[in-house]
Amino acid sequence: MAATHGHAGSEALAGTSTWFAGGTGFDWVYILLASTLIGGLFLDGWAHTHGKVDQSFFTPWHAVLYSGFALVAAFLVLTLVMNHTQGTAWRNAFPAGYGSAVIGAAVFAVGGVGDLIWHTLFGIEKGIEGTISPSHLTLALGALLMFSGPLRAAWRKTAPDASARWVTLLPPLLALTSILSLLTFFTQYANPIVTSRADVEFNPDGLNETLGAVSITLQAAITMGVVLFAIRRWPGLPLGTFAILFGLNGFLMSFLAGSSPVLEVGILSALIGLLADLLNRALRPSAEAVLMLRIFAFAVPFINYVIYFAALLLLKGTIAWSVHVWTGTIVETGIVGLLLSYLCVPPRMPGKAT
Repeated sequence: MAATHGHAGSEALAGTSTWFAGGTGFDWVYILLASTLIGGLFLDGWAHTHGKVDQSFFTPWHAVLYSGFALVAAFLVLTLVMNHTQGTAWRNAFPAGYGSAVIGAAVFAVGGVGDLIWHTLFGIEKGIEGTISPSHLTLALGALLMFSGPLRAAWRKTAPDASARWVTLLPPLLALTSILSLLTFFTQYANPIVTSRADVEFNPDGLNETLGAVSITLQAAITMGVVLFAIRRWPGLPLGTFAILFGLNGFLMSFLAGSSPVLEVGILSALIGLLADLLNRALRPSAEAVLMLRIFAFAVPFINYVIYFAALLLLKGTIAWSVHVWTGTIVETGIVGLLLSYLCVPPRMPGKAT
């Protein structure tokens, strides 16, 4: 339904000359404004994890978060108004792909009011409560829909020429990075960057090994879901795509850790992403090159966590888990990526055309 509505909107705006009808320039301004929202979210998360938040809803961290939302919402409202004044009906007065962003802004606004009420009734969340409370998950849903705007807009376009590829692809790539970061933010309670359990000696009943293996497997699934999504839509992504995706996400997530070296984690994450870029360049995975896609889907998380454990060993001097557990966890991440590739490109059904 949303796709049809967005298409109708693009047709209605086709005859307008206003800049607000959409296009690459619109995508760039939107994603730059939206970056203040994801920045505010991680700033608020940093404040929570470092004991900077008291029992008040009205904090400087919330002010930055909601100011970021206000910028994006104001830009969307201005776009609707400007296009409507050009003669476009209200229901079609948004650029193609941005209907979900308008809905997301409304959901976020409702979630913000709900968050204030929730905090007033039940107090400020602590620990895992902050990532799974209903009011915060409503905000997460609204933000995800808002970030989907540039991604949905790019999805409808043909692949750009090589000379314009970065100009055209960077806004949806940054949107996809923000969506990945939203998913990892709200699962930070099970993230090996935020809480490394493989170097903890105290291990009652194997709890650290259990929680750590589950955390690594979960994050591998989330990351590879996003990576395969991008590969499926844009085969032959330019070199540096995954360096940006992994690097920015690792950089942001390291702010949520108690004493994580932020810059080092960001650089290491970018290097892992660069290896994924090189694999993508070498294997050329796609719906047509299915075997290469399967190999890529297994290899990226496998390499990611080989490097993770190697870095942990260099930094801490030891891995507290048994060799059976940490090597097996690495293999599990590869299997998770491989299985996700079958959702991305399922085997051909008998009697069906390719």
